[in-house]
Amino acid sequence: MKSPLYGGRRQSAAATPENTFNSPSSSSASSRKSAKNTVKYAARSVADALMACFTPPEQEKSSSNALNDSFEASSSGSERRRSTSRGIYGTLNDSTHSKQPGSVKFTMEEILKATRNFSPSFKIGQGGFGTVYKGRVEDGTLVAVKRAKKIAYDKHLGTEFQTEVQTLAKVEHLNLVKFYGFLEHEDERILVVEYVPNGTLREHLDCLQGNVLDFASRIDIAIDVAHAVTYLHTYTDHPIIHRDIKSSNILLTEHLRAKVADFGFARLAADGESGETHVSTQVKGTAGYLDPEYLKTYQLTEKSDVYSFGVLLVELVTGRRPIEAKRELKERITPKWAMKKFTNGDAILTLDPRLMRSPANNLAMEKIFELSFQCLAPHRHNRPTMRKCVEILWSIRKDYKELSTSDVIPLSSNSNSK
Repeated sequence: MKSPLYGGRRQSAAATPENTFNSPSSSSASSRKSAKNTVKYAARSVADALMACFTPPEQEKSSSNALNDSFEASSSGSERRRSTSRGIYGTLNDSTHSKQPGSVKFTMEEILKATRNFSPSFKIGQGGFGTVYKGRVEDGTLVAVKRAKKIAYDKHLGTEFQTEVQTLAKVEHLNLVKFYGFLEHEDERILVVEYVPNGTLREHLDCLQGNVLDFASRIDIAIDVAHAVTYLHTYTDHPIIHRDIKSSNILLTEHLRAKVADFGFARLAADGESGETHVSTQVKGTAGYLDPEYLKTYQLTEKSDVYSFGVLLVELVTGRRPIEAKRELKERITPKWAMKKFTNGDAILTLDPRLMRSPANNLAMEKIFELSFQCLAPHRHNRPTMRKCVEILWSIRKDYKELSTSDVIPLSSNSNSK
């Protein structure tokens, strides 16, 4: 299992592990009703397609290397990106740290000093890639030190390390983990990134942090993630596909701002200017989040991230994992179960039971499901772009806040009249 674990607590031993594939290969009542019927019709058409997301491809096909030569970082390109006005997507990191992201190649001595010789008391997590430690570098910056497993010259882990270094060095956004530097020496492969102290989204949905995420926070988190992925797809020098968008790869700050992490599976998208429509590559990702079209055709596009984001939206509404192996058969695949309930007019039955049922929550739930099912369309051409997802989510949040306020006002008026 690949897990960022750059901050927060370790995964609960009782938590169901996620299987990671690394195979070869937004009017009137009538208009609202019409739109809803359209979505529900589309939902029915994709129910069976969801099943394909949980079975890896059977045959090996030739694939291009996960590391593309053009993935080499360009300092001139980075400077050009930083100097271009792109609104929220061009915003530099709001760090108060003196270190500039990605500017340091650390020495082993610095790493050992920061982690007190990889002290067990500094260990904050462990995943398929290796172990993560909390540390403090010389200027006082708190960091997360991700130390790769010492498996001599492991090809896949080595490739993931290089991919993550090269991707993190290229990107800079409020909703992406900051990258401070790395170390690559002999059998040591180490990443030094931002320490995000409040755990993963999955931990919060499982209430491992002690508090239930309210619906407003869940909408905010969805918007943060959508901003991050939109940035990767649209506002970098070359579009980047994350390829592993999931709740355990989303870290939360003390103020519940979301930061997307773990770029080990990231890949440059096709060059649209050259007429390319996709990248042919081996299937990588996590069971339950994988784009079924990508699984069948080995053709990777930005819409594969959109599909994973659709699964994440269902996860935020229901609180459930994409695959719930211990539930009865008809509820094991959460997106398929939720889609069927929504189609039958029973979407309220899928709402996380820890959330209050209110007009605002109910409306937001319906609207988010409408968006998620667009994202889960079997064919990529029918899915929205991440930028469109952002626009829809902003509209949902606006309506949610207005309805939440109107819910409170009558209560106040009634209490004043007594």
